[in-house]
Amino acid sequence: MAKRKVRVTKESKTGRNERFVDDTTGRSMTRTEFNKAINNGTYENYHTRNIGGKITPVSNPDKSKGNNLD
Repeated sequence: MAKRKVRVTKESKTGRNERFVDDTTGRSMTRTEFNKAINNGTYENYHTRNIGGKITPVSNPDKSKGNNLD
């Protein structure tokens, strides 16, 4: 199983992922910061979606569970 590059460190009461950490660099990010980094091309295995009116980072679909956000 591949090591996750980004993992969730905080969820809201509703289960929305709010804070993340890049396991390679140690960088801690809010959802907004992670969204910006994804859109700037820093994290090519992730993209953003509008879920419930909020832009939300998600992993690209593939057969691997090792890069899923959880």
